[in-house]
Amino acid sequence: MSEKKIEIKTSGISQKQWSVFLLELNLMKKAWRPYGVDVQIKAPGIKNIIEKGTNLNVFGGKIGT
Repeated sequence: MSEKKIEIKTSGISQKQWSVFLLELNLMKKAWRPYGVDVQIKAPGIKNIIEKGTNLNVFGGKIGT
């Protein structure tokens, strides 16, 4: 299959909205992986946003306590 490319430009988006937007794209990436679709996302600060946004230990405590 050939590689397909999409470009998304945003304007008027706050930093918090930007972080949530990238996290949602990352969820879509993970959801499509089992179907053989390899999605690559390139954006400023994405590694840090995904790392912090998917961390379950955000408040220093254990989940469920």
